[in-house]
Amino acid sequence: MVTYNGVNHLALATGNMDETIRFWRDLLGMRLIAGLGKPGYRQYFFEISRNDMITFFEWPGIEPVVEKEHGRPVRGPFSFDHVSIGLETEDDLWQLKDRLTAANIWVSEVIDHGFIHSIYSYDPNGIPIEFSYHVTGTNVRDEPLMADPEPTSAAQEGSEPQFEKWPRVEKPTPISERKIYPGAGSELFHGKKKK
Repeated sequence: MVTYNGVNHLALATGNMDETIRFWRDLLGMRLIAGLGKPGYRQYFFEISRNDMITFFEWPGIEPVVEKEHGRPVRGPFSFDHVSIGLETEDDLWQLKDRLTAANIWVSEVIDHGFIHSIYSYDPNGIPIEFSYHVTGTNVRDEPLMADPEPTSAAQEGSEPQFEKWPRVEKPTPISERKIYPGAGSELFHGKKKK
């Protein structure tokens, strides 16, 4: 079975990398740990935790999105509502709320969702962000909870993966045939790309 260790990175977009750096690095306190670039393109990575990063592409012509209330239903084509970033302690939640307030950035009151306490805000790109602290004594990872009175048919099958719902791998790629191709950034760790 595949073992996951977190969200390696969530990739978003900005039209103003400096403003994005000021918010994510300088206000929120996330280290800027890698930056790639060439004319008309940048990609910068911020460290959320030892296993998780958020990255922003900067492309010409990108404008901030219209702020949408977190979790508010929409219609039509849509793919992203908000990102929630975990915090270690409840004190971290209040400190971050105070930092956002001091920076004159809108931030919600602390909201009790039962198993998490959260605050909501927006980054300079209009991206809806939530910051959440897991309430002591509750852990839906250890004790999954389905509180939907009318869960979907797939949800009724339980919390554990149902691997048999998909075709089995009959011919795994042999080690001798596994090829990895260079991509943006590989030259930073493996020398310059040959032309």
